[in-house]
Amino acid sequence: MGKDAPGSLKKVSDIGFKHLELASYENGKFYGYTPEEFKKLVSDLGMDIISSHAGVNPKGVTDDEVKKMAEDHAKVGSKYCMQPYIDDKDRGSIAGYQKMVADWNRVGKIMKANGIQFGYHNHNFEFGPVEGKVPYFDIFLAEMDKDLVTMEIDLFWAIKAGQNPVELFKKYPGRFQLFHMKDMYTKEAPFFKTASSDFAPVGDGVINFKEILAAKNIAGMKYMFVEQDQTKDGKPFVAIKESITNLT
Repeated sequence: MGKDAPGSLKKVSDIGFKHLELASYENGKFYGYTPEEFKKLVSDLGMDIISSHAGVNPKGVTDDEVKKMAEDHAKVGSKYCMQPYIDDKDRGSIAGYQKMVADWNRVGKIMKANGIQFGYHNHNFEFGPVEGKVPYFDIFLAEMDKDLVTMEIDLFWAIKAGQNPVELFKKYPGRFQLFHMKDMYTKEAPFFKTASSDFAPVGDGVINFKEILAAKNIAGMKYMFVEQDQTKDGKPFVAIKESITNLT
């Protein structure tokens, strides 16, 4: 996308994808384009923008900054704005996590007033213990307002952290509106450091997606996205084509 956004989008469209999630929002632009410009690029190819990864700084943002972010997401046509990550330096304490979640509830309220659903995308570190608690369960799902902050479950990272997604859905029904679909080549003991090169196209690895998708209504899933972080052979378009073929 950094080298050739229009060409990359054309390939994604040709492969058969219809819904997109973005991952570049900075200074009011998406991949360097204004919201209106980027929306037209996507619409002209017969696709829709559903979601966007656009992080909120853990130090906090003003109401005006959140409103601007929500307005830009509305202009680009996105329904969701997702908090995609938390840096290592901001994960040290339960009090820090609690402050973030309180901020996210406020952000979610402003976003919702502007027609955007805010949410959180997990990796695996959220399932590791901090000061005797597990942030994902004891802070995120416990203290997030479920109407203001939905969960985008990254199935790869949840499973790498030793979680069973179906059991998660049963315990917290309706909380997971978005799925990140990505597979893994190997089953490993649970770990909580977000570092891996085990990414496989969906259906080429060991995750039981049929079982997971059979529980999508319990989860509250509305959209799923193929996410291929990296490939072993450096051919991402081949990988995402394998994913959509296997899914369909």
